[in-house]
Amino acid sequence: MKKVILTFAVLAITQVGLAQAKKAAPKAEAAVATTSITSDEAFKKDVMKVIERGETGTQMDAVKKQIIGMIPEDKQAAFLVEFDAIIAKVYDGTAKIFMEEYTREDVKAILAFYDSPVGKKMAEKAPVIMTKSQESMMSLQGEVQELMGKYMQ
Repeated sequence: MKKVILTFAVLAITQVGLAQAKKAAPKAEAAVATTSITSDEAFKKDVMKVIERGETGTQMDAVKKQIIGMIPEDKQAAFLVEFDAIIAKVYDGTAKIFMEEYTREDVKAILAFYDSPVGKKMAEKAPVIMTKSQESMMSLQGEVQELMGKYMQ
């Protein structure tokens, strides 16, 4: 349960940061507005593939699996509809950042990597690595809290 709450806290903080970054980058929005809509739609479609296949998608899938187990079975379908709407907002915000920070060529190269043997292996291993990493971090939680207590006095 702590992992789920921590994950959502990180996502909430990320979204606040995304909103602030958007306010601070009006010239990037102006540059995007000058390109054709068809080109932007194709670019965003590729970016969404990168997000879904990358770390964000892996994290969202893991969070979804953790949370769905806590929801009564008769309410899971309704929960998933609303949860997927939230995830769509996360993906949309992340896509805007990707489109500001990466070129179309960068995104094509990332997708080519994901289609390579090592990229496929990375995607396959990502859930296992993420779970093990979370477990490792959780084992250090007590030490971090102790350290914080030491310096907060």
